[in-house]
Amino acid sequence: MEKPATAARILIADDDEDIRLSLALLLNAHGYQTTEAASPKEIAVRVNQDNPDLVLLDMNFSRDTTSGAEGLEQLAFLQQQQLPVILMTAWGSIELAVAGLKQGAGDFIEKPWDKHRLLQSIEQQLQLQKLKQKNSGFEQLLSGDGGEKQVWISESGPMKALDALVEQVAKTDANILILGENGTGKSQLAKRIHQLSHRSSHAFIAVNMAAIPDNLFESELFGHQKGAFTDAKQSRVGRFELAGQGTLFLDEIGTLPLTLQPKLLRVLESGHYEVLGSSKTQTADVRLISATNADLEQQVADKAFRQDLLFRLNTLVLTLPPLRERIADIAPLVAHFIDHFSARYHKKGLALGECALETLKRHTWSGNVRELSHVMERAVLLAPDNSEITSCQLSLSASKSTDLDVPLQPLEELEQQLIRKALAATNGHVAKAAPLLGLSRNAMYRRLEKFGIVYDA
Repeated sequence: MEKPATAARILIADDDEDIRLSLALLLNAHGYQTTEAASPKEIAVRVNQDNPDLVLLDMNFSRDTTSGAEGLEQLAFLQQQQLPVILMTAWGSIELAVAGLKQGAGDFIEKPWDKHRLLQSIEQQLQLQKLKQKNSGFEQLLSGDGGEKQVWISESGPMKALDALVEQVAKTDANILILGENGTGKSQLAKRIHQLSHRSSHAFIAVNMAAIPDNLFESELFGHQKGAFTDAKQSRVGRFELAGQGTLFLDEIGTLPLTLQPKLLRVLESGHYEVLGSSKTQTADVRLISATNADLEQQVADKAFRQDLLFRLNTLVLTLPPLRERIADIAPLVAHFIDHFSARYHKKGLALGECALETLKRHTWSGNVRELSHVMERAVLLAPDNSEITSCQLSLSASKSTDLDVPLQPLEELEQQLIRKALAATNGHVAKAAPLLGLSRNAMYRRLEKFGIVYDA
């Protein structure tokens, strides 16, 4: 049997010293780290101090020899710690095995053990635990319970009309296609529909279709089994399965290549799909929402998008208005962004001046709400604490400039100029300069190293 890729920590809980030594030698030889406990009290100590990944638990300590009562008591404690447990006993009791498995044990091994069976069981339980943790993380982050609070602003006439329609259609299971320009908030609208639906207690899974390589499309959406193809070293859960009973949001649906569209159409028509490497047919139970800024009708006319797939996607169509058509929403959006970025950058007492608000209302907003967010993030960074944000701090003149304002020069030279300008505006603070350029902090550091720009650590 191959050694595990990482050295998992295994707690051997048994009152027999020879048993502990024998197990430790076997597991150490196969790449595992081991720690030992000879009594129930030691189990609690070792769990708290050593943070094991799995416990091999003897069913009987000093109280008696065959009932397994002590083992079941310790199993209950270990279940509270969310640790995988393999039970061990010298007595082959089916009733005891069933009781332990019902209480949450992952497996039951009888002494003397078969080493291949034991090692296989350990590896299976460790892999299962990883999968549970992964899926638990998806549920917490994407179901809406553990994520960032959804902010939805609809004070303008167009947004109030859209909101009324959303309230009506969210309660259905009909597929929805969201249209709108870049930056209008299509993903926000999809989340709102999910939160208002009867599926809100389940996961909201978003997929950027433009970011999926063609050769990984089926694996990403439907999952694959270990060994299904050359690089499939581990099994993968697909997005349809992750979204089970929840909502699956397919963003940038217009970028889906024509050759892959029949694969998506099949699951939308029949509700069935297969995990790569498996012949078993799975059933999808999701609410599908898709979004695009592309003209899908024109793509159908150009034979770049299947008309039958469009019919499956656009049972209901919602169009998000651009920011220039919802001027009444600018003030509340700005108030939200000021609060949000003030908290992120630890700024205090910021407010927007009246002249600055009028400047924002007159702007064309080609990048819509996303552009407004970037503008306000920059303004919050530049404004001193307890001050009024001015039109100058909005720096909108730069966003209105045309290509005639920028002299032709190599892109790398222009990039260096912008980086130096951002650093100067933030007194050399890299973490504050990065958002001004739409970069993450790590991306900013990479560019600083690339161009040899000196910065304060």
